[in-house]
Amino acid sequence: MLISSFAFSAALTALTRKVALQKGFVSTPRADRHNIRTVALGGGTAIFATLFLFLAAGVIVVKFAIAPGESSFIGENLAVHVEGFIERIPQLLVTLLCLAGLFAVGLYDDIKHLGPFRKLAIQFVVAIAAATLADIRLDFFIHNRVITTAMSAVWIVLIINAFNFLDNMDGLAGGIAVIVTSILLAAAVMSGQVFVSALAVLFIGTMLGFMVFNFPPAKIFMGDAGSLVMGFVVALLSLRTTYYQEAVSGQWYPVLLPLVVMAVPLYDFASVTFLRLMQGKSPFVGDTQHFSHRLRKLGLSDIQAVLTIYLATLCTGFAGTFLYQVNFIGAILIFIQTGLILAIIAIFEITAANSK
Repeated sequence: MLISSFAFSAALTALTRKVALQKGFVSTPRADRHNIRTVALGGGTAIFATLFLFLAAGVIVVKFAIAPGESSFIGENLAVHVEGFIERIPQLLVTLLCLAGLFAVGLYDDIKHLGPFRKLAIQFVVAIAAATLADIRLDFFIHNRVITTAMSAVWIVLIINAFNFLDNMDGLAGGIAVIVTSILLAAAVMSGQVFVSALAVLFIGTMLGFMVFNFPPAKIFMGDAGSLVMGFVVALLSLRTTYYQEAVSGQWYPVLLPLVVMAVPLYDFASVTFLRLMQGKSPFVGDTQHFSHRLRKLGLSDIQAVLTIYLATLCTGFAGTFLYQVNFIGAILIFIQTGLILAIIAIFEITAANSK
């Protein structure tokens, strides 16, 4: 699935870029944006189409071509999960509708500029629908469905916007999504979650195919049509992955893995929001004050800035994978280490800015 989704996404991205350039669907240099070249838009179409088509094909194959318990086609290890997958098809269809809704909103915003607050309202509608109808919710130690639905909806919208904000430099958001998803994939595999793992592999292949044309210097941008879909999938995976297994470890703190893994994207989201609010600006108005832009202003090239953020994300992410194996003191040390990594970044930024 990794290779097929990669190849399909790369081919579709190349086709989308060609059509976008022919139709004039491009991003031009603007004062509030980092890019200084005219670059094709529409990469989100390739991301969404790859995910949607592969997931829809999977539903059709499992529903109509494989009988529960049938192992000749997919093997005995997967056959035992078919019945459970069929039971969850209605939830998967809701998820596909959520993806389609976010893609449509993002594409409209790329073309017509929808406005941040209307876009945010639609995101909450989609997030609530995903939490209530597709059961994309956290439910650990909390038995009140209203509370878990509200918390899950807020988390989904937060991650969608964190990745939307992160899409501010060539190759940045897509690369971070691959890193974060790879770590979530490891957690899903350790928990024996076959279909969550399959979705993660599909998503990684899709993003890598897009990254062929998006790594600096980018030949195509994903736009909001891609970043909203990307953020939703990462949020979905973070909520559907099982981190806690009492029979295995008896410890609860692995459920905080998503916070550790996504510490750097959340740092970018929080820091740029803080800067804009301190300047009396709307946090949803684009500018060049993101973490990547600040690194660029300190003398790093685009590739160096992107790779630096990749490495910072890997540092927190790798530490998070040990939450399964450590005791409570070890978990506290991992959380402290994550905070220290962010503190070092903040001190470096503040000191460098003051010296300039």
